Amino acid sequence: MHISRRNFLRTGALAVAGTTLLRNELFAAARAKEILGIQLYSIRDDMKKDPSGTLKQLAGMGYKYVEHANYIDRKFYGYSATEFKKLLDGLGLLMPSGHTVMGKQHWDAAKKDFTDAWKYTVEDAATVGQRYVISPWLDEGLRKTYDDFKAYMDVFNKSGELCKKSGMKFGYHNHDFEFSTKLNGQKLFDLILQNTDPSLVAQQLDIGNMYHAGGIALDIVKQYPGRFELMHVKDEIKAAKGGEMGGAYESTVLGKGIIPVKQVIDLGKQSGGTKYFIIEQESYQDKTPLESAKLDLKQMKAWGY
Repeated sequence: MHISRRNFLRTGALAVAGTTLLRNELFAAARAKEILGIQLYSIRDDMKKDPSGTLKQLAGMGYKYVEHANYIDRKFYGYSATEFKKLLDGLGLLMPSGHTVMGKQHWDAAKKDFTDAWKYTVEDAATVGQRYVISPWLDEGLRKTYDDFKAYMDVFNKSGELCKKSGMKFGYHNHDFEFSTKLNGQKLFDLILQNTDPSLVAQQLDIGNMYHAGGIALDIVKQYPGRFELMHVKDEIKAAKGGEMGGAYESTVLGKGIIPVKQVIDLGKQSGGTKYFIIEQESYQDKTPLESAKLDLKQMKAWGY
């Protein structure tokens, strides 16, 4: 997913202390087995029309975990953090992670502190039961010079410190530009991993987004063992028209495309440090988004997840 297709939000304040029962369940599940969920951007139109009914359909398919892609004015899909947590609880769903872009406006360089908007983001994430607060984008203005980029990686680490106070972790999700853009002769993706503290900043590897920019997921996992706590599980095909992110490819039902998905996720589980496998499909060919979500889950189950 990319920023032009999202209206992520920017609000946040200090952290909620204490460990909830919800988070205890999440920690226990993470220790016991990998977690399989779905990024709700996969069914974005359905979530926009009927969040409650759509989540009920996902639960009926067998999904236990979801990842949000909509936090606006301190609300998740129109619900406050406490309301959305209640909705998830009532359906037997947990939300260990969510996407909210952390941008330049969230860091006050003069005060060397986060704005209230980002602090509220972290607070609400804790209230709803997240373990990871993931930013799925890096402003273009922050990746034009090496010095600006390096300085913002320090902000990434500071966001990790802020999230840690609430028992969570900050994370970053890649797209394509991290593999096509270089600063000082190095790919942005390499610079991100080299300049973030893995104890504070988790990496969510999107195994499909990188493909048209020359990124090969298997190679990346081998290059950085243990660095990918979360993965976006995605397959790709050549797009009939314009592809996603302006490239020539678009996502499809798992197992139907050109990404060796099972090899990648197996390697992630074995040596990549991956415990959270989040299905994401953004294009659907001749199927509906919910039909695709059902087929994706069926394929992951067939692969043993």
